[in-house]
Amino acid sequence: FENTSFMNSESHLRSVMKSLSWRLVATLTTVVLVWAITGRAEWALTIGSGELILKLLLYYLHERAWDRVPSERV
Repeated sequence: FENTSFMNSESHLRSVMKSLSWRLVATLTTVVLVWAITGRAEWALTIGSGELILKLLLYYLHERAWDRVPSERV
């Protein structure tokens, strides 16, 4: 059985959808944690917003980098 790279490859759309769903969970966790520690909703939302944008981009790039690693090597 022939092993071609496209069969093990994840689509860009799937990477984006996984990134979005994870970021929602992670950002809500950050917002709740900051709010619980500081008692300030505006701080929690500001920090959560910045974290959402930066980490969404970093996660997507991380996923795309891993997609380039042949599965036989790991």
